[in-house]
Amino acid sequence: MTAVLDNRALNRATLARQHLLARGDASVPEAVAHLCGLQAQEPQEPFIGLWSRLVGFEPGQLDDALTGRTVVRTHLMRRTVHLVTADDALAWRARHDAMLRQRVLGTYRRELAGVDLDEVAAAGHAVMADRRPRTMRELVQALEARWPGPPRRVLGELLVAALVPMVQLPPRGLWQRTAGVRNLPLATWLERDADPLPVGEGDPVGRQLLLRYLAAHGPAASADLRAWCGLAGLPAAVRAVREELVAFRDERGRELLDLPDAPRPDPDTPAPVRFLPAFDNAVLGYHDRGRIIDAAHLGLSVAGHRMVLVDGRVTATWAARGGHLRIGPLRPLSAREEEAVRAEAEDLAAFLDQDIEHIRLDIED
Repeated sequence: MTAVLDNRALNRATLARQHLLARGDASVPEAVAHLCGLQAQEPQEPFIGLWSRLVGFEPGQLDDALTGRTVVRTHLMRRTVHLVTADDALAWRARHDAMLRQRVLGTYRRELAGVDLDEVAAAGHAVMADRRPRTMRELVQALEARWPGPPRRVLGELLVAALVPMVQLPPRGLWQRTAGVRNLPLATWLERDADPLPVGEGDPVGRQLLLRYLAAHGPAASADLRAWCGLAGLPAAVRAVREELVAFRDERGRELLDLPDAPRPDPDTPAPVRFLPAFDNAVLGYHDRGRIIDAAHLGLSVAGHRMVLVDGRVTATWAARGGHLRIGPLRPLSAREEEAVRAEAEDLAAFLDQDIEHIRLDIED
């Protein structure tokens, strides 16, 4: 009989895989690789995500990884800007190409009607062959005479988010730096070509994505994997490795797959307070997010709210501005919980280095 894992068991497994049950001692590239990337459309958020996960994390460590080209900012999973290792960007990009095109077309199908995407891609590569970084506006200006129909924004998104594998160059994404997006082809920045999509059965890149995803997010259902990466065509990958995996059921009866030796802590394991950045994959990396956030608060996870975990679950939102770190509980906190939240908030305020003088808990949103 297949064992059933309740939400608390899944919660503790997720926290353990995400380095949120205990901070890890990995390097920044190692942590980014283990986590299969961090969402990074908001440039400063990955610093908070890594601070909450790594012992002694300093912002300069991520700055060095970005300027040293071991970690890059690029469109990948779900057509969202992610912070991923250079190796993963090169290995995974071709497997995401079709999805990236389809998502742009799904958004702008009318505006792009009749446009030959392969021709646009070839023209974009030709413009960027001079190895000069360009903003999206500059890239569009070089091509709009040939494709005057689509709005500039649409043509730009098509090029930089789907057709030409791009890196968003530093200083974009560096600690406490405000910088616009300058794009350079991934292969140019890394001086290595992206891996071609392997030919053959079994979807080898999909298999790697599945195994890596389970290491960072499991146990999980196939629907959770699709929700994380945005790829629909993964059944072959699942079939190819199923015998290597163990299976469970959740409280709804869904089949959950996992790596045999991955951590699945006792559900009663204490979970410390953790402050999460906006769009953190510990929350967004699932189709069923019930293991970490209540249904009533699901909207927070897609609206860009920074969240606080108390006993492993989303229990408050937080924001830092104007010398205040404001925490908005989603339920009443016990005295012990409030003390733990304040203690972690004080450490966060010191890390943020924004002259935060006041920490406020306010039940009103």
